[in-house]
Amino acid sequence: MIYWDIFVAFFIPGVLGYGGGPASIPLVENEVVGRFGWMNVNEFSEMLAMANALPGPIATKMAGYIGFQQGGILGAFIGVFATVAPSLILMIVLLSILYKFKDSPKVKLMTALIRPTIAILLGVMAFQFFASSYEGAGWLQTIFLIAVSFVLMERMNVHPAFVIVGSLVYGAVFLG
Repeated sequence: MIYWDIFVAFFIPGVLGYGGGPASIPLVENEVVGRFGWMNVNEFSEMLAMANALPGPIATKMAGYIGFQQGGILGAFIGVFATVAPSLILMIVLLSILYKFKDSPKVKLMTALIRPTIAILLGVMAFQFFASSYEGAGWLQTIFLIAVSFVLMERMNVHPAFVIVGSLVYGAVFLG
């Protein structure tokens, strides 16, 4: 029964928490503190502070921690799954509808209009990363990392994850 309670405690905020993780915090608190009594307000606030200090989405961190606290590893898995399940279900439904109408001229027009928007957003993001890198490391280091990353990924077909890890190690050794 505890696993069902964990699922409900995080599925409901996942459905109702429009606006992402921060919007679901009061909903999770209502379930965890008010409805199920797994924590008091002070314990919840301490857990929230700890979750905010860690990287990643706040809702899944809360779900993993509270789920683990109440039901072990399986409870953590159920809590995290219940948090992402509403979005996952909605994406599956929407993609199945999109796939059903993929040959529709309106859907083709919509996807054709989305591509340039995504390209512009990626370009803006790349420019912001470049500007941030320049401010933190300077022109020489930035150009060097761009050139080496380009050669590794485009000419040598190295997976981007390895390039990112290599860049992090380079930054820690030479820029840290």
